[in-house]
Amino acid sequence: MTERSDITNRPVRVGVIGLGRFGRLHALTLARLAEAELVAVVARREASLQAVAAELPGVRGWTNLAKAIVESDAEAWVVACSTAQHVPVTRELLEAGRKVLLEKPIAESLAQAQSLLPWVRPDSSNLMLGHIVLFNTEFRQLRDEAARRGPLDYIDCVRHRPASIVEKFPGENPLFATMVHDLYAVQVLVNREEPRHFSAQYHRTRAGEIHLALAQLQWNSGPLAAFAASYLTPDGMPPRGFDRLELFGAGWSARMQPNPRPLEIWDQNRAHWPLALEIRAAHDGTVGMMAEELRTFCRVVRGLEPVPVGATFHDGLQVQRWMDTLDRCATQ
Repeated sequence: MTERSDITNRPVRVGVIGLGRFGRLHALTLARLAEAELVAVVARREASLQAVAAELPGVRGWTNLAKAIVESDAEAWVVACSTAQHVPVTRELLEAGRKVLLEKPIAESLAQAQSLLPWVRPDSSNLMLGHIVLFNTEFRQLRDEAARRGPLDYIDCVRHRPASIVEKFPGENPLFATMVHDLYAVQVLVNREEPRHFSAQYHRTRAGEIHLALAQLQWNSGPLAAFAASYLTPDGMPPRGFDRLELFGAGWSARMQPNPRPLEIWDQNRAHWPLALEIRAAHDGTVGMMAEELRTFCRVVRGLEPVPVGATFHDGLQVQRWMDTLDRCATQ
């Protein structure tokens, strides 16, 4: 067996930066993938490392990234820390020659995102963006169906989240926090074509907080897309709200409802949706869109495949430009 094939077959040594909800899920998923070896977790506070220690036995933790890069010998990293830290953390990793899976969005502004350009390879092979919706089973099938059945006329994307987010996270704009997922999905469906028309509107609470974002995009090739993202669902609805994506073409249409997943449990107190998303990181099975995203990242690290459409750095910049344009339209 050649040295190249030995490297190809070896699990990728991966570290995770950030142990919030998604960072923890990344770590648990990586720890149970045959394609990966979780060798490091990094957090700002020691308490965060201790909180996951029992779930990740034998995995070392650091509160200092520079030391973790040197001492862990991780060849690739998942960056799932706060958006404000995405650019400096990713730059430090790329400067050190490591490959990165960066959770969305790239940065808080387009200018910050573009500052990474000098460190990203032209094919983005050292920086893949984390957008799990692109790896959702239904979306991958929907993308194939759309490609097979012909041109799209209309795309309708709905993504509603709990009204409580307005109080818990004041200032969080649903356009940037939730609509971004649908923008990436549509970017793939239109094969990266740049829209010719942008329009958007905001609705605010009586206190002035944005709790509803509406947007419309149109392309020269024909499709019109409408987007709605909000913090409007009441407590009695699923804890992560609900998502819906509909496509219409000549003589066909399709609907995807990926959140919540169709498993419901009721008890004396309320209804529960234990699989709100297609993510399961358990000892008896790691499946779903996060597992597929991380498997793809491992293959990218090993040079077995390119970064997929919708997950390259330049795809991220395009969607960031779309969001900035829509934000300007909505605030004019």
